[in-house]
Amino acid sequence: MAWPISLTLNGVARELVLDDPRITLLDLLRERLDLTGTKKGCDRGQCGACTVLLDGRRVNACLTLAVGCDGAAVQTIEGLAQGDVLHPVQRAFIAHDALQCGFCTPGQIMSALGLIGEGLIREGGAGDDAERVREGMSGNLCRCGAYAGITAAVLEAQRTMSEATEAAAA
Repeated sequence: MAWPISLTLNGVARELVLDDPRITLLDLLRERLDLTGTKKGCDRGQCGACTVLLDGRRVNACLTLAVGCDGAAVQTIEGLAQGDVLHPVQRAFIAHDALQCGFCTPGQIMSALGLIGEGLIREGGAGDDAERVREGMSGNLCRCGAYAGITAAVLEAQRTMSEATEAAAA
């Protein structure tokens, strides 16, 4: 039996046929669509390495069934940069040295984007409070301990994106 699904992946409409209704969004992205930026860490929803945005909200792709994403919009790390121009969150992570080994970085960046909120992304709520950022990012683990840089990067990205929104509105 086959399960057809339609989804918008990084802004591009995709029609897919699943041969198993138990395939996770993570396995679909990595194994069928070759989008390997989303990492498989614990495969139990505990580390956040597989964080993507589903209809503008952060989800653990390892716990999300692909068949349940029919009609949804999925954004992965591969969809952030516009050619050679990095997204403000990506630039902030580099500027604040918010990574060491880099394994958790795609999930951290996607989680930060969901926390900050932008455009169609619906969560928001980071503000300029470092404690709220740490709490909001607590579902993403970094084995290297780059948390100070991650917090600083999220705060800078929040500021940069708010300033850009205000400038565009003026």
